[in-house]
Amino acid sequence: MATLYRQYRPQNFAEILGQNYIKTILQNEIVAHKIAQAYLFCGPRAVGKTTMARVLAKAVNCSNLKEGDYEPCNECSNCVNINTGRNLDIIEIDAASNTGVDNVRENIISSSRIGSHNSHYKVFIIDEVHMLSISAFNALLKVLEEPPQHVIFILCTTEIHKVPNTIISRCQRFDFKRIGVVDMVKKLDYIVHQENIKIDKSILESIARYSDGYMRDAESLLGQIISIGGDEITQEEADLVIPKNDLNEIITLLEYLSKKDAMRAIQLVNNLADNGINLKNFVVDMIEILRKIMLGKVNPSLTSSLGLDLGESLEIKLGQVSSELNLEQIIRFIERFNSIIQEVKNSFIAQLPLELAIVEFSLAGETRAKSFPASPSIAPPIKSNPVVIKEKITIVEEVREVENKPEIAEKIIVTTDGPSVDLSREEIAAKWAEVLVRVKPLNHSLPFVLQACEISDVKNSKLLLTFKYRFHKDRVNSAQIKPVLEKFLAEVYGTPLNFEALLDENLVLAEVSTETAEVVPGTNNIDNNNEPPSSMDNIMKAFGGEIIN
Repeated sequence: MATLYRQYRPQNFAEILGQNYIKTILQNEIVAHKIAQAYLFCGPRAVGKTTMARVLAKAVNCSNLKEGDYEPCNECSNCVNINTGRNLDIIEIDAASNTGVDNVRENIISSSRIGSHNSHYKVFIIDEVHMLSISAFNALLKVLEEPPQHVIFILCTTEIHKVPNTIISRCQRFDFKRIGVVDMVKKLDYIVHQENIKIDKSILESIARYSDGYMRDAESLLGQIISIGGDEITQEEADLVIPKNDLNEIITLLEYLSKKDAMRAIQLVNNLADNGINLKNFVVDMIEILRKIMLGKVNPSLTSSLGLDLGESLEIKLGQVSSELNLEQIIRFIERFNSIIQEVKNSFIAQLPLELAIVEFSLAGETRAKSFPASPSIAPPIKSNPVVIKEKITIVEEVREVENKPEIAEKIIVTTDGPSVDLSREEIAAKWAEVLVRVKPLNHSLPFVLQACEISDVKNSKLLLTFKYRFHKDRVNSAQIKPVLEKFLAEVYGTPLNFEALLDENLVLAEVSTETAEVVPGTNNIDNNNEPPSSMDNIMKAFGGEIIN
């Protein structure tokens, strides 16, 4: 049986994970019939360079490719022969074992002068091109400068710094990136469904995180786990192949710290020590998680480009913990844990430095500092005025005694085609952070738009969202965004829940703190000159923009 990474190797552009800008450029060139004669694919191993080269070779040689299309059919003789390695016009060369100038002259230069057999183009895919000798590069340079019209060169390398600039300058260069956890989990989930294997999503996320962005590694690990567990895989069986993941325990520890629950925090650390967990590595991973929270509080867009990708389930849990911590606490945590890394390694009781830090944090002053407000991922403010609706939705006020003080809890009964589902306003607000996490992969700016709105009401299974700015309202109402967002709402709240975007230019929004660039619900932040920030200042801080003269 073929290994998983070979069996499920992508056969068209749509199946290739990530690398979206590269796919877009290549697809546009195919549609416009403006194929370059030399491409340079560079980046880490196992991220799809050779796969992209093969798909490109198929696309330009597909016999069934229609005008305006770019995906190979994988059914014509050219596509089938390329998939099986029998197409004589697609020549793959391993530069690591063919480093000399003679091999370049015989295998590339001489062969390029001969016309293609049954294909539109003769394609040379040179893997690990950086391994060629200087003489071989010089020989290759000549044919790259004046290649025959029917020839395309695709050079692949993991070490671009070893490729001469004279070669680079004659190619279209594309830099491949490591694949994100979310994309990897989608591919792994597809594989296990195809193989009829039951496995928890958290295990797939652990595989993706441990693979560190390398898809081939992830598929190889999954294959090993399948060989142990068979058709139904447990966490215990997965732990035999991949080291036990501590990220969930880290987030749990941060949750205890946010609540100043020293007892549970110390118990957790001691359980880790009893189970043989390397506490130094645990602290290092914790600092990485805290860094991610810090970046998100400075500006949420930073986490997508600089922060650790945890996967959907942990991202949701981390978002909830983050809302309970302020930036001052996060900075203090990072500084303190960073200072005890070596202490944990050298202490005669490994967990003692961690225990001391936990006690210090629990004895600290206020958990919330006014100058360091809550995370921007907190749910938007909700109107407290009750609304009376006579048809399908009824609002019932219940008075409960909480610490001897009356508290009003509004209930919204939503009638759908199925069984009725009771949603309180508190429940809607509590899960709004999860909505923001789910829509983030769709578009990184969309969570900012949804943060700058107010949940006004629920009518007939429809959520009413009020926006201050028309371009925000139009954005979420667009045909591309609205159906996807409604799908996420149904998934998060467990009931069909559509939405309607309303406009109220007099709406008072949660503003942006001038110190932390965070959304502060229900406050009017003042800058250092004791003047309220303008609307344009708030917009620029929320979206990370600046005015260019």
